[in-house]
Amino acid sequence: MESDSAIDAAGPAGASAITVAVDGMGGDRGPAAVVGGVARAAAENPDVHFLLVGDEAVLAPLLRRRRALAGRVTLRHAPGVISMNDRPSQVVRSGRDSSMWAVIEAVRTGEARAAVSCGNTGALMAMSAIRLGRLPGVARPAIAILWPSRGPAGYNVVLDAGADVKADPRDLLTYGLMGASYARNGLDLARPRVGLLNIGTEDHKGRPELHEAARMMAGAAEAGGYEWVGYVEGSDIPSSRVDVIVTDGFTGNVALKTAEGTARLISELMAEAFRKTPLSRIAALLAWTSLRRLRMRIDPRRVNGGVFLGLAGRVVKSHGAADA
Repeated sequence: MESDSAIDAAGPAGASAITVAVDGMGGDRGPAAVVGGVARAAAENPDVHFLLVGDEAVLAPLLRRRRALAGRVTLRHAPGVISMNDRPSQVVRSGRDSSMWAVIEAVRTGEARAAVSCGNTGALMAMSAIRLGRLPGVARPAIAILWPSRGPAGYNVVLDAGADVKADPRDLLTYGLMGASYARNGLDLARPRVGLLNIGTEDHKGRPELHEAARMMAGAAEAGGYEWVGYVEGSDIPSSRVDVIVTDGFTGNVALKTAEGTARLISELMAEAFRKTPLSRIAALLAWTSLRRLRMRIDPRRVNGGVFLGLAGRVVKSHGAADA
C-alpha cells in the first residue's frame, strides 16, 4: 500500500500503469467486500494500479491483511460516505468530501482511467453527469449491462438498467446507438442487432412513444452501423435473436432484478432437490461439474458491473449487494 503523497510524487507502479479509482465505502456488504474485490482484480490484472478512496481508519487495516496488494494500491482518505438512502439532489450539494465524489474527480482530472462504485446509483449518476459532463447529443446517460444469452458473444447488452426512469423517443434512439457501439467494441460484433423492448413484437402494440422511437431507430440503422430487428419481448433478452436490447431505466431495472431473483431461486431449488434423498445426493456428485458450470453461467455476479454510457468519462456501477 502506498501513501497518497507517494502517488503524487512518483505515479502508480510505473508511468504506463492503468489506474482505476475505487469507492471503498459504497455497497451493502461494506468496505471488506470492496477490498476483497480489489485484491481479486489486482491478481487478475497485473498492469492495473488501484486508487482506493474512503475512511483511512477503516480501509488501512483491511489493506494490511492483503499482503499481495503491497505496491498495487494507493489509499486516499475521504471522510464522507454516501448512503443508499441519500437523495441525489442533496448529495450533489453536500457530498464533496465523500469517497464517491473523490473517485469521480480522479477521472475528471485524468488521474484515473475509470471510477468504480457499488454505492447509491442515483447519486453516482448525478455526480458523474455534473463533474464529467455528457457526450454531445446525449440528454440522458444510460447504464449498460451484460446479460447471459444464447447470442454469439455469450452475452447481450441491455440498457438502460436504471440510470433514469424516464426516456423519450430520442433518448431511446441514443441508447440504441450507444449500445450498438458498446457491442461492437466490447463484444466484437461487427454489426450488432438492436431491438426495442415492448409487450409484443406486433407493430400496433405498446405506447405511442415506443412507436415513435421504433421509427427513429429503424431510420438510423444504416448510419448507426447496426441491424434493426424491431420490437423484442422479455423472453428475447437472453435469446440469440438480438444483441442489444433498448428500454427505459425503470423497465430495465425491474427486468434485471427479476432475473437476479429468478437465478437465485433456481439455484436454491436445485440445491434442495439434490439434497432430498441419498440417491439424489449421489446424482449431485456425479453431475457436480455440469452443475457448477451452470451455476457460473447464470450467476449475476460474473457480470456485476454496469457501465455508464454517454458520459465524458468512464464510470462503472457495481451492484450494491456485490461480494468480493
